Amino acid sequence: MGVTLKQVIKNLDAFPRAEEHLLHKTQSGALVSVIGIVIMATLFLHELGYYLSTYTVHQMSVDLKRGENLPIHINMTFPSLPCDVLSVDAIDMSGKHEVDLDTNIWKLRLNSYGHIIGTEYISDLVEKEHTHHKHDHDKDHHEDSEQKIHLQTLDESTENTIKKVKQALTDGEGCRVYGTLDVQRVAGNFHISVHGLNIYVAQMIFGGAKNVNVSHIIHDLSFGPEYPGIHNPLDDTTRILHDTSGTFKYYIKVVPTEYRYISKEVVPTNQFSVTEYFSPMKDHDRTWPAVYFLYDLSPITVTIKEERRSFLHFITRLCAVLGGTFAVTGMLDRWMYRLMETITKPKAKTSVSR
Repeated sequence: MGVTLKQVIKNLDAFPRAEEHLLHKTQSGALVSVIGIVIMATLFLHELGYYLSTYTVHQMSVDLKRGENLPIHINMTFPSLPCDVLSVDAIDMSGKHEVDLDTNIWKLRLNSYGHIIGTEYISDLVEKEHTHHKHDHDKDHHEDSEQKIHLQTLDESTENTIKKVKQALTDGEGCRVYGTLDVQRVAGNFHISVHGLNIYVAQMIFGGAKNVNVSHIIHDLSFGPEYPGIHNPLDDTTRILHDTSGTFKYYIKVVPTEYRYISKEVVPTNQFSVTEYFSPMKDHDRTWPAVYFLYDLSPITVTIKEERRSFLHFITRLCAVLGGTFAVTGMLDRWMYRLMETITKPKAKTSVSR
């Protein structure tokens, strides 16, 4: 009974062994074996790298965040406007100026070659002059009655400022504005302009709104920390004006985003899309040129998760790849062996007949 059971088990062997003296090794078989080993090793490393890499899964849900601030990282250069005339302002949907938030904004003076020649720190968003002017992105921020303009007088410090700015314009000075704005998580806008100047002073410096060149380069604009694969559409945007002026408006749709790493670390941030609009200055316009960023938040939040493929998936792919390679190299070896036999047999018959 024991012998019969062993015989049955042997009959189930799918990999029978041939006797050593019956095996015939050839050079073509060795060549195919080496090629097969190299291919299998390459495919194994590829599959291992594929298994160890992560992929992302996107999910969408309703945004339930409340009471949080929205960080806005800006890094822009204005090659044709000195830092003394540029101001940064932010207004939310209710019209409230965001002056009570922790804001870190720097202005770097640049010479005509783009090299830094000075630094200025802005402790809040609204310059002192802003307290005397109404701010609205569709209205003239400098509008005052003609009677008030005529009653204004220039003190010594104002005259010195005008001379300083005119000299900076003559020297081709520019300004780089960078830092972070922390605004309320509601729709609003922030803009960079000459609106911080008194209208009379601005008129004395530029001689009219049409002479204010708001050419700019957006090096970086984002609404939160970066994560792998993020694309900020306004990065490295260049808008240079020649012999004209006007107002740039960037309409931004902010999409709340969470990025979850494979290590369970969560990065709350935001993506955004943008539409651009340029309004050239006209003779009857009473507005002054500026660069506006008008943003609104999407009610949908996107969650991006990093995930890794299962080990069972890795083993399945590995068996398929290595088994397929072994089978193909075995077929190739048999074909080459038969080909060599076909070539060598006629030669052997010829030599025997002679």
